[in-house]
Amino acid sequence: MKKAVKMQALGALAFLGAGLLLTGCKTAPELTQANAQALIQAKYDQTPAVGVSIAVDELGLGEGVAAKYWERTKLYPNRFWADFTLTPEGKKALKLQNGGDVIQWRPESAEDKHFSVIVVTVAANHLKAHDVKEPQDEILPGVNTAKEASYTESVNLDGVPDPLQGIAHNPGNKLSTWRQADFSLDGGAWKLHSIE
Repeated sequence: MKKAVKMQALGALAFLGAGLLLTGCKTAPELTQANAQALIQAKYDQTPAVGVSIAVDELGLGEGVAAKYWERTKLYPNRFWADFTLTPEGKKALKLQNGGDVIQWRPESAEDKHFSVIVVTVAANHLKAHDVKEPQDEILPGVNTAKEASYTESVNLDGVPDPLQGIAHNPGNKLSTWRQADFSLDGGAWKLHSIE
């Protein structure tokens, strides 16, 4: 009888010990696509907002004239070089990368369709993260538990006038990039580790 009581007591202690051991081992919380996107977007929102750089090719040059963002102020004797000066409306929507107010259109020949200039939108926005893929296990140096997720990083054209948005969608402009974000489990919560 004493042996049976001892066995029951030992069994109860073993059961309690196992329960304590199991409750002490916590599993990592799930990192969902929505959580991953929120962490990436929070990082973008913390970085200073910037204007969008837009390459203006021959097509965009004509669209800018039609939108009254710039007007031709000088045509050179070779008939394919020209100067275009920003209008007051243009100065509200964009600035030239060189800081001036004259677009110096200097293609190599009349047939040169690859020449472009860079303008920067005055509207400053944060990048946007979307199309986040399902996070996968990852191995990161110095990190015990890590995951990675691929996603699309896009420029944000909110507040940019429609004609300038149209120019931004012309060939030669890259408005989105495929990226990878790495996450680490820190103190029981997922944190953005890095973006590649």
